[in-house]
Amino acid sequence: MSRTTVEVFTDFVCPWCYLNTARVEKVRRQFDVDVRWLYFPLHPETPEDGLLLTDLFAGRAMNIEAIHARLKLLMDAEGLPFNERTHTYNSRLAQELAKAFDIVRDPLYRAYFEDAKNIGSVEVLMEIAHNAGIPAEAAREVLTDRTFKDAVDADWEKARRYGITGVPTFVAADQKLSGAQPYDILEKFFDGVGAHRK
Repeated sequence: MSRTTVEVFTDFVCPWCYLNTARVEKVRRQFDVDVRWLYFPLHPETPEDGLLLTDLFAGRAMNIEAIHARLKLLMDAEGLPFNERTHTYNSRLAQELAKAFDIVRDPLYRAYFEDAKNIGSVEVLMEIAHNAGIPAEAAREVLTDRTFKDAVDADWEKARRYGITGVPTFVAADQKLSGAQPYDILEKFFDGVGAHRK
């Protein structure tokens, strides 16, 4: 019986992607799937020292406090720590680090959404890598020599090729599902692409 491959496009500064991580784990428990994480440029123009959320959403009729409160309820329901943030940060180096070492994927989300850390900072990323047990030399090579730059460029290009304009997005068996969907919608998607239930 063959496993179904699912590509999950994500970004570390996307709250809906963070919420999606818990639902992906439910998918893994329910279905025989091979999950491949790919990265997406949500706000690639964000400067190195970050951008205030009020500036990010300037000109849009958005109540940041109300959005946070809604997200907090959803995160609590999934058991995900979620605290208030004032900034978004450039996630490109974080994506390259996670492409090299999948073990840092969840710590990167938590560093941003729980601790509001600047995950665009090499020093912060080095600390996250260290806490995940990654040797300093290996992490620094990825972050300073950019040894996984081409791999993330390939993810971004694949997202463009697939016509993906937002994250999270699931791709399996030539079908796409976008957004942080309720788990019952995910179940229907995986049944529809022929994933076998465990």
